[in-house]
Amino acid sequence: MSVRKRSTRPNALNQPDGQDAAWAILHTPLSTEELKLFCQDIERLFRINPLLNFRKWQQIGPDRYYFSGQNISQKPPFDFELIFTVKQLPEGIQIEYEQGLKNRTTFIIEPFNHQSKLTITDFYDGLPETERKLQLHQVDKSITAWANDLQRYLTGWKKWSRYRLWRCYMHHVWQPMKPMGRRITAILFWVAFFELLLILLGAGVYYLEYTE
Repeated sequence: MSVRKRSTRPNALNQPDGQDAAWAILHTPLSTEELKLFCQDIERLFRINPLLNFRKWQQIGPDRYYFSGQNISQKPPFDFELIFTVKQLPEGIQIEYEQGLKNRTTFIIEPFNHQSKLTITDFYDGLPETERKLQLHQVDKSITAWANDLQRYLTGWKKWSRYRLWRCYMHHVWQPMKPMGRRITAILFWVAFFELLLILLGAGVYYLEYTE
């Protein structure tokens, strides 16, 4: 895995001078076509972000969405309410926000070693620099965590998406959960798993000791 981040630096990723941006790069096990298809599910992309708590998600028009919730990447967390439009690019997608400090996010897909590379970039160049400095408490610092969790999700997707039961669980159970709920569920799963192992171990010991 390769995840990198830069923030508020001109000329990042060959961007024009004066653009503030943060980005993360990850290598995925999917082909470019598979990754482009995966990225068409915009809600899933955002829900994979472990530092966003959803309140409401609604499609309000063709490629246009309303999204509200809480961003916990800063301390204290901050609430947000966004309307954005999704624009298709030859090499990915661009999300254009109608309000807020961040004005767009791009998902750029490129081939890499017979698989694919995904670059996620958040741009903050929509406001004058003086105004941006006054709103630093609303900078979304979740991009690295988002990229890490997205990379793990894509690895699981490559292995398990052929199974309908797995897809149903991820879409109908895992995806609507808040990040904290997912962590609690994972802990409970492993606790139950180890308890089952102990029960099986105990049964094996009993069988060996008392059935000879």
